[in-house]
Amino acid sequence: MQELLLAWYSQNKRDLPWRETPDPYAILVSEVMLQQTQVSRVVPRYLEWLERWPTVDALAAATPADVIQAWSGLGYNRRAVNLHRCAQAVVARGGFPREPADLEKLPGIGPYTAAAVACFAFGAQIAAPDTNALRVLERAFPGVDMPVPPGRAYEWNQALFDLGREVCIARTPRCGACPLAAGCPSRGRTYAPLRRQSRFEGSFRQRRARLLRTIAAAGRLPEGEADAEALVSLVRDGLAEVSAGEARLPGQTSLATSAASPSSEGSSASGA
Repeated sequence: MQELLLAWYSQNKRDLPWRETPDPYAILVSEVMLQQTQVSRVVPRYLEWLERWPTVDALAAATPADVIQAWSGLGYNRRAVNLHRCAQAVVARGGFPREPADLEKLPGIGPYTAAAVACFAFGAQIAAPDTNALRVLERAFPGVDMPVPPGRAYEWNQALFDLGREVCIARTPRCGACPLAAGCPSRGRTYAPLRRQSRFEGSFRQRRARLLRTIAAAGRLPEGEADAEALVSLVRDGLAEVSAGEARLPGQTSLATSAASPSSEGSSASGA
């Protein structure tokens, strides 16, 4: 069945810009952006990001305020802060580590992202399953610790991504289009909807997002005019700072550095 999936991938793989580079920085940017954000929304923002900060050194030298502003519209703004901190850590140590265990020591990098960077940038022959890939594995190979095909980890992981995103979807898999259908024990099954994310409208996440937009647009906001609870949360997450009674984006040195402002932190659709 592995060969069937790899053959399907060779004919159906998606043309995505981060698949055209072995640069660990570019791959890291794509992986962080794809967390909680749909591929179609990520592609143009990924290209814009790399045009502005083409190297890890360039991102490390940016101010947190500029990074947060540039993340506007992708949601879950803490990802921007973590990506910036990670870039600074990479530069401080003289480059990216190659081993997953060492990659996990970088700020904001968990087991999946570490495995993905190790595989896609450095050729590590390891599994790097995201949510979509795990769904395929659980349905097509239940209870089996499926090994990576020798020498083909990159293709295997990407094939699982694409199949899970396009065919073996969450509720009603498109079994008629699946190359694994003939041998899949889950063929023809449908699934109950997953637990929905809590509503954004009226939530604390919305209050945080509203305050972050206000601070970004104003440049500086008197602390007394801010939603106190939301401000404490933003400061804790590195998305704002308070100095001399004013709230501002961290590292911001001038008023309203950009017309864009960070949009809602939780309104992005989950990564598909």
